Amino acid sequence: MSLTRIEHDLLGEREVPAERYYGIQTLRAAENYAFTGIPISHYPRLIYALAYIKKAAAMANAELGLLNPDLAQAIGAACDEILEGKLLTEFIVDVIQGGAGTSTNMNANEVIANRALEILGYEKGRYDVLHPLNHVNLSQSTNDVYPTALRLSLSMKLDGLRREMEGLQASLRRKGKEFADVIKMGRTQLQDAVPMTLGQEFEAYAVMVGEDILRLEEAQSLIREVNIGATAIGTGLNAHPDYAGLVVERLRQLSGVPIKGAQNLVEATQDAGAYVQLSGVLKRVAVKLSKICNDLRLLSSGPRAGLGEINLPAATPGSSIMPGKINPVIPEVVNQVAFEVIGNDITVTLAAEAGQLELNAFMPVAAFNLFQSMDILGRACRTLHEKCVDGITANREVCRAQVENSIGLVTALNPLLGYERSSEIAQEALKSGRSIYEIVLEKGYLSRAELEEALSPENMTRPRFYYPKA
Repeated sequence: MSLTRIEHDLLGEREVPAERYYGIQTLRAAENYAFTGIPISHYPRLIYALAYIKKAAAMANAELGLLNPDLAQAIGAACDEILEGKLLTEFIVDVIQGGAGTSTNMNANEVIANRALEILGYEKGRYDVLHPLNHVNLSQSTNDVYPTALRLSLSMKLDGLRREMEGLQASLRRKGKEFADVIKMGRTQLQDAVPMTLGQEFEAYAVMVGEDILRLEEAQSLIREVNIGATAIGTGLNAHPDYAGLVVERLRQLSGVPIKGAQNLVEATQDAGAYVQLSGVLKRVAVKLSKICNDLRLLSSGPRAGLGEINLPAATPGSSIMPGKINPVIPEVVNQVAFEVIGNDITVTLAAEAGQLELNAFMPVAAFNLFQSMDILGRACRTLHEKCVDGITANREVCRAQVENSIGLVTALNPLLGYERSSEIAQEALKSGRSIYEIVLEKGYLSRAELEEALSPENMTRPRFYYPKA
């Protein structure tokens, strides 16, 4: 039994390992592109998206009388096996590649063709019976297959990222309720501002995450507009007039993703704006997460020589030299994830800008960075939620004492004493080390009852206004 089979393409003949389902063009691509060491199979949803597209195309072509029903059925059966998780190891081309994704498309065409041949009872390589291009790629071009596969897989991955963000949001909201009665000092520019509750602080974080969930949904709706049926540049050359509408309908049914065909296929084939917007939203998520983690590190600083308002759960011993030290490693690692995502956004932006005329050839690197950003952001949300936020506890006494000793309390006296007099009180308290409460009573500006009402920290955590006496 031969260990190889001979295949040929435009550049000549090559021996392909007989047991492999990929063919000559995939083999050449694997030799030409070895940059990341990461094959496209590392992102299974991209492969599943390709399988959905090839099956939908076969169904549409058969319905239009362009493809033999037996061949269409075999192609569909091979795609079903891929969707079951089989044959993933046959997708070997590097995620970063030249040719605007042609090698990815050909990898799918060859694997599906050779598996379909086996299903029909033929040996791999019998392309005279079922051909990767003439049959599997019928009515298609890489220029509509690859972008559609990318958009379909991104939409599927966004569902997972959104779920992770929702888990983090729920965790933050639970802490907001748990800490609703913990009075603490709010700060602006790292200086004492006015009192608030720790619950208000965590509820604000939950709202921040929730806003970005909505932005993801908006970006997802744009990503779901596909250009399948465009063929080479959007004119639909070599496709039946009814093919574009039919293949979109079949693809929507097979994948369960509510995609829609682009109104102008020429525009959709060259425009990368939806990727830029999605990448920008991912950057926004990263920036928000990083800001929250900055706050968690500050609020937990100490434990005795910092703010020390909250305690983060210990994830790992913190030092190889300082016994007993515990570092905020989970917020720190999420910070670093954010830095990576922000850098990825620059790559996506440059890739989108670099397109020329009727096609953008640089989508593979954009895809790689988008996939990576979504994966690590999802893991960051889950890790932050499960290994940090869920276990946070409050140092209630520390929070209360900082409020009572803060100069910031004087802000509540503005409506009663005026800004100038309140500033004088604040300066005297700062210089003398005495409390705002003590100084106001000594000077007789307010009665004890009026002062206790005005400086009640609980009253200062919600809207309130005192009209000055005449």
